[in-house]
Amino acid sequence: MPQEAPSAEPAAVRSESTPRFPGPAFAALDLGTNNCRMLVGAPAGDSFRVLDSFSRIVRLGEGLHYTGALSDIAMDRALVALHACAARLARRPVRRLRAIATEACRRAVNGREFLARVKHETGLDIGVITAREEAELALESCAPLLCGDGRRALLFDIGGGSTELAWVRLSAGRPTLIGYDSLPIGVVTLAERWGGAGFTRDGFEAMVDDVAARLSAFESIHCIGREIRNGGVNLLGTSGTVTTLAGIALELPRYRRPLVDGVVLSAEAADAALASLRAMGREGLAQHPCVGPDRVDFVLPGCAVFAAITRLWPAPKVIVADRGLREGMLQRMIHGERARGPRPGVQRPA
Repeated sequence: MPQEAPSAEPAAVRSESTPRFPGPAFAALDLGTNNCRMLVGAPAGDSFRVLDSFSRIVRLGEGLHYTGALSDIAMDRALVALHACAARLARRPVRRLRAIATEACRRAVNGREFLARVKHETGLDIGVITAREEAELALESCAPLLCGDGRRALLFDIGGGSTELAWVRLSAGRPTLIGYDSLPIGVVTLAERWGGAGFTRDGFEAMVDDVAARLSAFESIHCIGREIRNGGVNLLGTSGTVTTLAGIALELPRYRRPLVDGVVLSAEAADAALASLRAMGREGLAQHPCVGPDRVDFVLPGCAVFAAITRLWPAPKVIVADRGLREGMLQRMIHGERARGPRPGVQRPA
């Protein structure tokens, strides 16, 4: 799950305000190319109530594009965040914990070695998931936002090291994955490749062209453009890029997840927000409350991916999701627990 806009509670329901909550708790941890995120939740109706959340930019994939390996300084940054997650989990019993790693650890020659070190030092057993499961988890978390009209949906998740695409059939409000792809480009890889050129007009357009060329294979297989022209196709984005665009379009004085998650942007509103971000320059982006200095280098690369997607597949609107892999993992664990029936006791992370 990607660069992340400053967020309040990143779950489908409001967070707990009291120190105790009846019933089992579940934890989901996502170690991405750019961020380390954790979410702890307890079942609540058809969804869950957030008990704790954590998000920190760690830039684990910094330099990976050039060296093929995770650097010592990047691994150390990630370990600091993972120690913080382990400390939080030690204070709160959970029925089950699932921890995953995505593109950076998939690609790095020392990715498995690093995760073995993580387990030794923190007790967190982090597994590397496939690109397909990454697409499936994103779809599972975003499925409630696709319950409206439509025959098809294209879900895209602009991450730090990769961009996931999921082509979805909608039948009676239930999504089915038809096809998926994982492009080896994300906000970190593009930022490292293009550097300051991405802030220029020509550099930005070159980034867009580069991404669009990589999307063409997925288009040739699924003919999404034709489906969009026939109508009934929803475009849904889940990432810090699209939530930032929504914050700009809504003219929020500061980022507020409840106002963003599930909002529908017209194509015109999304284009206007993108133009506003490009016009701010580095200093303006750093000062904007929906961006901030930690994300200033990654916003325009993300916008380049968004621009390539919407130019190739010009749907009339975009559904914005502030949810992703963690929410998908929690939903799976909770549904699995209900299917198995109640079990006594709790399980603590090692």
